[in-house]
Amino acid sequence: MTSQRYRSLAKGERARKRKGTWQPRLLRWAGMALIYALLTLGALTMVFPFYWMVTTAFKSIQEALMFPPTLVPTEWLWSNFREAWEAAPFPRYFANTTFMASASTLGTIITTVLAAYAFARMRFFGKTVLFILFMATMMMPFEVILIPNFLIIKTLKWYNTFLALIVPWTASVFGIFLLRQFYLSLPKELFDAAVIDGCSHFRFLWNVAVPLSVPALITVGIFSFLGSWNSLLWPLIVTSNPEMRPIQVGLTAFQSEAGSYYNRMMAAATLAVLPIVAMFLVAQKQFVEGIARTGLKG
Repeated sequence: MTSQRYRSLAKGERARKRKGTWQPRLLRWAGMALIYALLTLGALTMVFPFYWMVTTAFKSIQEALMFPPTLVPTEWLWSNFREAWEAAPFPRYFANTTFMASASTLGTIITTVLAAYAFARMRFFGKTVLFILFMATMMMPFEVILIPNFLIIKTLKWYNTFLALIVPWTASVFGIFLLRQFYLSLPKELFDAAVIDGCSHFRFLWNVAVPLSVPALITVGIFSFLGSWNSLLWPLIVTSNPEMRPIQVGLTAFQSEAGSYYNRMMAAATLAVLPIVAMFLVAQKQFVEGIARTGLKG
C-alpha cells in the first residue's frame, strides 16, 4: 500500500509539473511564431519590388497598364527582352560598365590591402590621427565633394574618359576599415614568428595576411563592384558621349526613349540586375564569412 501511495503521489507531482510548464512553453512558441511572421513579412516586402519588376518584364504593354494589376502574367512574353536589348546599345553599356566596375574593384582591393595593413600592423607617426581623418570622410555627403572632384577631372583633361570613371573610386575608406579590423584580429604571435624568420612587412602581407583575408577581400570586392555597377550621378556628370555611358546612365536614357513601354523598361532593368544577383549567389558564402570573421577589434 505504501509503494502504491508513493507511486500515485509521484504521478500527481509529475502531472502538476507538466501543467506548470505548459503555459510558459506555449507563450514561448507564440513569441517565436510572431517573430517568424514579422521576419517573413519583412522579407516579402523586400522581395516584392524585384518580383514585380521581373513579372512586368514578361507582360504585354496592355497587361502592364491594366488596373487592377495582375500578379502573374497571363502570357509570358520573352520577346520583351529581345526588343529592349535591340532598342538601345545595351552591349556597349554592359561592356563599359563591366570594364569600369572591374578596374575600380581591382584598384580598390590593392589600395585597401596596403592601407589596411599599414594601419593595423605598422607603426608610424600620426597613425591614429590619420585613421580618424580617414573615417571622418565617411560622414561627408557625396554632393559635398562632387564639384571639387569634377574640377579636378576637368583640370586633368579626363572628361569623357574611363580614367574619370575609374580612378576616383579606386579607394574605399569602408574597405580599409573592414580589412584593418580583420588584420587586427590576426594573432600577434603569427607576425612575430614571421619576423623572426626574416619576413618583411610586404612578404608577410603577401604570403600570410592576404591568403587569410580572402573572405574579407571578397566582401570588399562585392561592395566596390556593386557601387560601381549602380553608379549614376558621377558617370552622368563626367561623361557626355553616348559611347561612354555605363548601364545605369543607359537605362536613364532608355527610359526617356521608351516612353510608356513599362514592360520593356522592366525587361531592361532586369537585364541590368541579373549580373549582380548572379555574382552575389556565387560569392554568397565568402561574403557572409567575410562579414562574420572581420570582428570589431581595435
